[in-house]
Amino acid sequence: MGRWTRRILQLDPVADHAEIYRISAGHEFPWDHQRALEFALLRTYCVPSISALLDATGEFRDRPQRRYDDTALLMAELAAHGYDSPRGREALRVINRAHGRYAISNDDMRYVLSTFVYDPIDWIDRYGWRRLTDHERVAAFEFYRAVGRRMGIQDVPDTFEEFRRFKTDYEAATFRYSDANRRIAQYTIGLLAGWFPAPLRPAVRLGVRAMLEPPMLAAFGLDPAPRWVSGAARLGLRARAGVVRLLPPRRRSRLGVDPGNRTYPGYPTGYSPADLGAPPPPADLDPVWLRATRSPEAPPPA
Repeated sequence: MGRWTRRILQLDPVADHAEIYRISAGHEFPWDHQRALEFALLRTYCVPSISALLDATGEFRDRPQRRYDDTALLMAELAAHGYDSPRGREALRVINRAHGRYAISNDDMRYVLSTFVYDPIDWIDRYGWRRLTDHERVAAFEFYRAVGRRMGIQDVPDTFEEFRRFKTDYEAATFRYSDANRRIAQYTIGLLAGWFPAPLRPAVRLGVRAMLEPPMLAAFGLDPAPRWVSGAARLGLRARAGVVRLLPPRRRSRLGVDPGNRTYPGYPTGYSPADLGAPPPPADLDPVWLRATRSPEAPPPA
């Protein structure tokens, strides 16, 4: 049992959820969390009401890298510094301001929140260098439940199992093909492929398709990758886990420090969370997407 695992098991998964999540995401599994959240974002685009809004804003068509960096850095700020820290509160204000411009249903907000809990858990159980402890699972749920309250998201279930069931049921009810799904998926897969030299990009696109589950492929209108590609991708991830298992514990957290991001060079040096986030929506955006006020039952943003 490693140093950080011992520390996690010494803590209370409810009372100390923020510290446990910070250790798990920042010290134990930073690469896995990042990859899992990339696929979690793709998963949310299988819901036509979500992808239609993203398609209407044009942000994923015109500035996909900035949208990716904003999301990754804002969520990392919450985990690295705590949602009630000065930087965490600033990050939440940016998130709430961005969401508050649009008529996003509470169920869609709940669903996106659920992917931040369960997609990393499922990814790490399949491809991580060790399985997560029950402390880490509960802590991830408690962390995002607290974030959800501060975002004004209503009716987040009270237990880990109930929230998992909500996620599964929502996917069964809403995942279906739409042209907007396909466009947003293509922009995002193109973004991921664009991080590699041009000769490797077709292979990256194929590799991403190989990692998508059948309901996601159907919602995007994509053909499955050849079975050997899927097998090779999973074998490669498990081989990586075997190597990572032999490495010494990470001494410095990777959360909230991403000098290699492509939009904010050297982040966080010289930047604060207020520098992140999307610009105001375009003037010609269909008003149906604009949210006049938050629901009166929702608590005010943090």
